[in-house]
Amino acid sequence: MGAMSARPNTEAAAQQAENTAPHRAGFACFVGRPNAGKSTLTNALVGQKVAITSNRPQTTRHTVRGIVHRDDAQLILVDTPGLHKPRTLLGERLNDVVRTTWAEVDVIGFCLPADQKLGPGDKFIVKELAGIKKTPKIAIITKTDLVEPRALAEQLLAVSALADELGFEWAEIVPVSAVKEEQEGGRSPSNKGGGGRGAGQVSLLADLIAPLLPESPPLYPEGDLTDEPEMVMVAELIREAALEGVRDELPHSIAVVVEEMLPREDRPADKPLLDIHANVYIERPSQKGIIIGPKGKRLKDVGTKSRKHIEALLGTPVFLDLHVKVAKDWQRDPKQLRKLGF
Repeated sequence: MGAMSARPNTEAAAQQAENTAPHRAGFACFVGRPNAGKSTLTNALVGQKVAITSNRPQTTRHTVRGIVHRDDAQLILVDTPGLHKPRTLLGERLNDVVRTTWAEVDVIGFCLPADQKLGPGDKFIVKELAGIKKTPKIAIITKTDLVEPRALAEQLLAVSALADELGFEWAEIVPVSAVKEEQEGGRSPSNKGGGGRGAGQVSLLADLIAPLLPESPPLYPEGDLTDEPEMVMVAELIREAALEGVRDELPHSIAVVVEEMLPREDRPADKPLLDIHANVYIERPSQKGIIIGPKGKRLKDVGTKSRKHIEALLGTPVFLDLHVKVAKDWQRDPKQLRKLGF
């Protein structure tokens, strides 16, 4: 009898400890080869589409912060471009952004896809991470829904052995699957299949990161999901839609700049409309036809698709005006890079 009555007290004590536990807040970033699942993971954790996701390497150009609000912690995710051996000036700038970010965050998550062997690119990154002494590092095995348990176990062992080899220890090694449902931009409980399982694993990841953050009150207001300026996020959504049909032909040649976002005048308060004027820049005149498509069909599709995502993001109806312009060899020209926001 006595043993039974002790149980509720233990629960009460745990509850009390939980209530007095200090709130934590801080920054984490996911690193890994391009296309290791970093942006998808950010979106799954935040529960809303904030970083551009694409099955092409090197599509994240901006440091997009997703904000995870919890009772006990606030996790601010900084999404860096993939680290890679630079071939252009843009590539070098992206790598600088990565290293600067690593030096400023509280936790680093190294993403490694479950369905790809540890390659030279991964070893290059982990070697760089080994040089960052104080920051806790978590190894995250992504895309676990694509492999059998045995292959996953081998990957977990391989990533653990790599840290041993380089003389450091992972704070955690976590397998996750941030699958389709999160990419679609929400986590509706009604979605059946792998997505639900992924969501569970993703929230486990947040549970593991939270205690590694410094004690701090929340750094952002409750409703914020990202501190990216809206114009930058809108440009990212347009760029993602523009990439959709032409990944093979123009993977890195597309940049988008939103010139202005203005509420349409003379609209009744209950029927607002936001006018967005944006330019899609490519590097050569010959690429113009690829983006516009036969009879303008492709550009029209880009507009329709991105408008839907923009309206969901901003919560208001949008009129989107898109123009395609040539910025000759912009990736190699410092002046153009600045103009396009890099």
